[in-house]
Amino acid sequence: MGKLKYERPFIRKLNANPMNKFGAAPESQYVSSIEEHPVKELLAQYGSPLFVLSEKQIRKNVRAALRSFKTRYPAVQFAWSYKTNYLNAVCNIFHQEGSWAEVVSGFEYRKALGNGVPGNKIIFNGPAKQIEDLLLAIENDSLLHIDHLDELYTLLSICETISKKPRVAIRVNMDTGIYPSWDRFGFNYENEEAWSAITKIISSGKLNLVGLHCHIGTFMLSVNAYSIAARKMCTLALRCKSQLNNPIEYLDLGGGLPSTNTLKGAYLPGVDTVPSVDDFAEAITTAILEAGFSQDELPLLIMECGRVLIDDAGYLLGSVIANKRLGDGRRATIVDFGVNTLFTSFWYNHQITPAQEFSQHSENMVLYGPLCMNIDVIRESINLPMLNPGDNLVVHKVGAYNMTQWMQFITSRPGIVLIDENSRVHQVRKPETLEYMEAPELVPEHLTPDKTNK
Repeated sequence: MGKLKYERPFIRKLNANPMNKFGAAPESQYVSSIEEHPVKELLAQYGSPLFVLSEKQIRKNVRAALRSFKTRYPAVQFAWSYKTNYLNAVCNIFHQEGSWAEVVSGFEYRKALGNGVPGNKIIFNGPAKQIEDLLLAIENDSLLHIDHLDELYTLLSICETISKKPRVAIRVNMDTGIYPSWDRFGFNYENEEAWSAITKIISSGKLNLVGLHCHIGTFMLSVNAYSIAARKMCTLALRCKSQLNNPIEYLDLGGGLPSTNTLKGAYLPGVDTVPSVDDFAEAITTAILEAGFSQDELPLLIMECGRVLIDDAGYLLGSVIANKRLGDGRRATIVDFGVNTLFTSFWYNHQITPAQEFSQHSENMVLYGPLCMNIDVIRESINLPMLNPGDNLVVHKVGAYNMTQWMQFITSRPGIVLIDENSRVHQVRKPETLEYMEAPELVPEHLTPDKTNK
């Protein structure tokens, strides 16, 4: 047996897993496989780090969420939020499950068309639509959600040159008791800005106002806020019918429903505190059903759920690079994925588990990524067993936003695999290579290597 590596002694505070009202804090358990596929085999075949997505979990989530709404309300349509995860393989799972596409840029709009989504089943949101994007959306009879007056005037100008009458909605912002309120987007409800925009649209005779849209925030934990939003949207819709003789065909309540991840600074874990989809569905549908619509005039309810449908279907597998002691004696472990890959580590305390059996000894430590940046912290404080270089870790609930907000910075972006319902593994995105990253670059002739190195 070789000589053991020396580590200087230090004083460590004992953690006895204190009780809370839900019981004792859970102890670490290892996760050696994802849906029967060993973590080490996945990493050996596809490289480390590696994102893994579960098709089975995605379909389970969307079917359960649809059931929550459709058992309470007669007309419900989901629209997949492309910005949450716009991998074509992922988007097409949602489209197979009946979801429309909800996009916020010309880039995402064209992805939706490329995925075979009919134009009349694409909802175009966002504050920065370009003229060519608007023309393409009008040509394809998509639903245009107007964000501000400049966009409205641009659309009216476009309509001077075309024969079509675009289908539009306005985005409405409002006070729902959550502060700061999201008033950056859309027209305000309380100061009548939204009503003013509605009257401009209808009086123009050039646009067909068919819907109203709101999106009150992200990772929303207040069920009551959605109830307030739904009631105000209904009031606006009924006012359109009674005062302007313009019935509203649909109400789009947006997304923002939370996953069960744990936010930084939260005292209790998300699985214990986050409201269920059923809770949100009950609040929204009850408000609409009690608003005063006749049975045959109930508007279509559109939900643009994203994070809540995919977060727990994603895993990030990675490897330990090294261990060290910080100046204050704390243990620090360096892994091969950083905040450029796991962007949500800025606001979540992700559950992280070893991928192999471990000894009973554990220690509170800092988990760092590989970047040469002081902010590259995956977890500021986490209790894990002793990890050695080459050991593997699994980060849970990473399906939302990481694969759209990741950055190519210092390290290249990893590959992604999808495990289908029959437990087959499909590579849905290859890891980046130097050639891929340099492909868009153009080097002036006088700066080419043969001239520079003379």
